[in-house]
Amino acid sequence: MDSVRFGRALGFGARHAAKAIAGAVDAATAPNPTPVRKPAPQPPRPAPPASSTQRAAQPASDPIAEAARTAAHVTIQARVKARETSRNVARGSKRFGDSVWSPIKKLSGVLWLEITGSFFGLFALFAGQAAWTHRADFHSTPINHDDHLHFLAFVAMAAVFGYFCISSFVRAYRK
Repeated sequence: MDSVRFGRALGFGARHAAKAIAGAVDAATAPNPTPVRKPAPQPPRPAPPASSTQRAAQPASDPIAEAARTAAHVTIQARVKARETSRNVARGSKRFGDSVWSPIKKLSGVLWLEITGSFFGLFALFAGQAAWTHRADFHSTPINHDDHLHFLAFVAMAAVFGYFCISSFVRAYRK
């Protein structure tokens, strides 16, 4: 499997896993759609007489209150796990993005330096060609002083663009 298809499949899976987690969190934190019916109040039953040690060992508790405490505890745990999971998903997606984009960033930087170096090389070649055709003007007479300045300008332009060309390729090699 090539890297593009692998990245797409991994991204697709990560998105659907995040949606499933978000749906589970919403379902866990949503109120119960069916109302709980309260049973009709019943008269209290007289408790059988028990010894004082049995009363201390088994405190009387309301089953509805106990169920409410358990449900509240489970809800709080689900919320904490959901927050932790969302943080982990965010951290993992950041690491995944860094691992994908850093090589692309480096490659595009090197490619940009090589392309600009090539353009500077072309300009340096054209300036060098113009200097070569005007090389006889270097020893020109004072009457043709402009030709002498054109030759020097072409040489300077060839040197500057040649420097830019070489420095671009050196910087691309160092990246």
